[in-house]
Order: sequence, then C-alpha cells, then structure tokens
Amino acid sequence: MSPILEKRSVLGGLWCSPSRIAVTAMTVLLLAKPLWLLLSWGLLNAVFHADLQACNAVAGHGACWGVVTQKWSLILMGRIPEVNQPAAWVAVGILSALLWVSFRTRWAIPTKAVAWAIGLPLACALLSPIPLDRMGGLPLTLFLAIFGYGFALPLGLLLAVGRRSANRILSTLCAVYIETCRALPLLTVLFLAAFVVPLVVPDLGGPLLIRVVVIVAIFEAAYLAEVWRGGLQALSQGQTDAGLALGMKGQQIFVWVVLPQVFRVTAPALLNSFVTLFKESSLVTVVSLFELSGSLGLALSGDVQWRQYYLEGYLFIALVYWLYCYGLARGRLPEKTIDNQ
Repeated sequence: MSPILEKRSVLGGLWCSPSRIAVTAMTVLLLAKPLWLLLSWGLLNAVFHADLQACNAVAGHGACWGVVTQKWSLILMGRIPEVNQPAAWVAVGILSALLWVSFRTRWAIPTKAVAWAIGLPLACALLSPIPLDRMGGLPLTLFLAIFGYGFALPLGLLLAVGRRSANRILSTLCAVYIETCRALPLLTVLFLAAFVVPLVVPDLGGPLLIRVVVIVAIFEAAYLAEVWRGGLQALSQGQTDAGLALGMKGQQIFVWVVLPQVFRVTAPALLNSFVTLFKESSLVTVVSLFELSGSLGLALSGDVQWRQYYLEGYLFIALVYWLYCYGLARGRLPEKTIDNQ
C-alpha cells in the first residue's frame, strides 16, 4: 500500500463507525482547550523581539521568544570567541551537510566516503583555531557525536567479531568488555574520564575534550558491538559457503560478502544509535563542557534580567535537537532485507 493510501485508510478509520466517531469527537474536545492555550501562549500572545519590558508585560500568558533573539548566538556557539564564530558556523554547515549526505541520500558508499574525506578535515581546520577549553554550543555537540560515533563504529565491529570468535579467551574478553560498559551509566564514565583518569594515570591526562571523546567512543562501542553482532547472526552460513565455493579467502568473504549485507541489515539500528548519542552528548555539561544545553545555562545564569525565561530557551534548543534527530530519522535507509531461505 502506498503511503498516501495508507494515510487515508488510517484517517478514515477514525470515522468508520458510530463508536469511533464518538471517541474521535471526545478526543478533539478534550484536546481543543489545551491546544488553544498552547497556541495562545506560544504564538498569539508571544513576544518575538528582544524587548524585556514587553516580555515582562506578557509574563504568565505569553511566551518570551525575545530571549532567543537576544541570546541565540551565545546559546548556539557557547564560549567560542566571537572572532572564531564565523568559521565555526561554516564548520557546522559542513558537518550538517555531511550528515545529510550520509543519511538522507542514496549516494554510493564510495561517494559518501569521498565527501567525508574532504568535508571532515575542512571542518576540523575551521575549528582548529578555537581553544579546546572554549569549544561549546552546537559545534561541540556535533563534534562529540560525529567523532565519538566515528571511532566507536569500527571498534564495535571488532568487538562483535571477537565475541563470536572460536577463541574462547578472546570471546570472553570481548563479552566482559561489552557487558561491563553496558552496565555502567554514561554519567559515571564521564566523571571517571574527567577527574579520575588524570589522577590515576597523569600521563593520560591531556585536554578534557579529547578524553571525553575517547571515553564516549569506548562506551558507545559496546552498544554498537551488539548491533553488529545481531547483523552477523542474521546472515545464513550459506553466504560464507558461497564465497568459499567461489575460491574467496576468509578476509575477502568478510569484506566483500558478509560486511555489506550486515550493514544493510543493521542500518536502521546504527542510525538509531547515532541519534541517541547525539542527544546524550548533553550529559557532558556535568564535566564542564558546555554544549547546547550547557551553553543555555551560560547564557542565562549570569543575566538577572533574562534568567526567568529558561523555559523558552529550553524549548529553543529542543527544537534544534528535534530538527537534527527528525532529519536523521527520516534518512533513506536500505529497504531490502536478507533472504535466508
């Protein structure tokens, strides 16, 4: 059934019988007043320009989007010096375009790899003049998600292969690693990376941002390992046997036969993991890395006049998260599945 026909059938199901008509009408009546109040607060009575007096005048029955108009640069860029913000905006555009290319287009994988090989170093070059301790806002969110996931993806694949290995020692070590990481909350791991590691092993100190990226990659790899393992188990033994019958070696079979099909099977789960990591990057605020939510705190905590409008600020960054996550979730994923029959 086409999406249009399916949508029509769902909507038609709301009115196909007297009982459903009654339930639909009651639901509309129950939601009408809350929706009207929300519309009135968010749009009709709202203040959109940076006028503090006007915002105070509508307090209680109208939103003050003026706080976003006044603080948007600080919220989205955090502590990045003003002189570096134009380059940071260009880097954000490049990284966002790369995500779009990866998840919203049907380009061939080699073409996407070329786009990343060109775009990622360019974005890093634009961000390189920014001191690591001043990185923040949306650039930091994208940096953590992309680099943390980029390092975790191959590491997770190696862990999955190791866990399925016939070598019991290797399989046990990989299983212990995976289950230990999955049993720990990310918040605890971030605290370990930020405060415990430099005390226990001073030589592994380094910049906080680098330590956090490494620990996020190590943590995320445990979850991706189980995604990869599920994809490997979904393939029938016949795929490997067919490769052997063609005279291919074990590594060739894995790279050219098994891995492409595993990626096709696991693509939705891998995308879901990236979306989750993109949102969980907000936890780094607890170790003094101010991404989007942390930058909002910086923007309003020290400003007595605008401090009372945190709600509008949080709704603004929620919109930013939603735009990215919804755009990624609507990605063009492989539609075919493996036929194991």
